[in-house]
Amino acid sequence: MGIEAVVLKQYQNKVNQALKQFGDYAVPTSEGWLKTVRKALGMSGSQLATRLGVTKGRVSQAESAELTGSATLKSIQNMAQAMDCRFVYAVIPEKEIESLIRDRAVLKAKEQIKAASTQMALEAQALSDEQLAFEVDRLASEIIEKMPSDLWNDE
Repeated sequence: MGIEAVVLKQYQNKVNQALKQFGDYAVPTSEGWLKTVRKALGMSGSQLATRLGVTKGRVSQAESAELTGSATLKSIQNMAQAMDCRFVYAVIPEKEIESLIRDRAVLKAKEQIKAASTQMALEAQALSDEQLAFEVDRLASEIIEKMPSDLWNDE
């Protein structure tokens, strides 16, 4: 295993660990995390506004902005700190990284085999479904092994 493969595996392990630790928490509550934490603390919007040095309306706007996705990371961080909390930011995959890579490799393998299968069918050399499945699996494994730079290119 080369150095690039070792480094790739380290990144994959780090992301998979985040998925295991935070996967269930990555989805915000219906009110958003800012409002949920503020309410859990028993803190009013006015009290948080005072701590931030802003108006109560600005706190309400920030809580709404979180829900619409227009809040900045800095504003969320400031509000979290004003509530004596830490803002944690993470991008969590839907499933383990290896599964995402495998899915993509299978897709790429199918695309390559489809192109070859068309020509083979014209020559009356079409593969059986079992042979196609084997070839997709073999080619996907080869793609994963090589991890080509164009794996995530959409053609």
